[in-house]
Amino acid sequence: MTTTSTPSGLARFNALPDAAARAALLEACASTAWAERLLAARPYAGPEDLYAASDAAMAELTTADLEEAMAGHPPIGRPEPGDPTSAREQSGMAGASEALKAEMLELNLAYQEKFGHVFLICATGRTGEQMRDAVKERIGNAPEQEREIVRTELGKINRIRLARLLEDA
Repeated sequence: MTTTSTPSGLARFNALPDAAARAALLEACASTAWAERLLAARPYAGPEDLYAASDAAMAELTTADLEEAMAGHPPIGRPEPGDPTSAREQSGMAGASEALKAEMLELNLAYQEKFGHVFLICATGRTGEQMRDAVKERIGNAPEQEREIVRTELGKINRIRLARLLEDA
């Protein structure tokens, strides 16, 4: 494979030492199993191959692996201080009213009490109201149904973060 046929960000990612590539992947998704599957499949011929590998790895995650991945995500409306990724992804909550922020806090706590983990949604491009409406809708789900929705949302987040990784690589 030549670097002329591979986008430069992907070529740089493919060429990273394993430890650096693993660290970059774990920044995208906190699941060790996911990161190891993507690491083992390097080199990637194109970005779509990386995204397909991510989707396949996501589909194979166990409940424990999903819990590990979710632990890397702060609650909606409360990004980790100093974490530009969470702040950027949750920017729809940045300009939300104090009333909406308070409502999201209550909904997040109720969701976490029911499911045992943070409410996870691909927040990129969503308004605070859309995220609130989603948690209100999803809190009524059965745990098994919600786990699969979380898996799908994580997959969307991972694709966005991988695309950014390739831009920054």
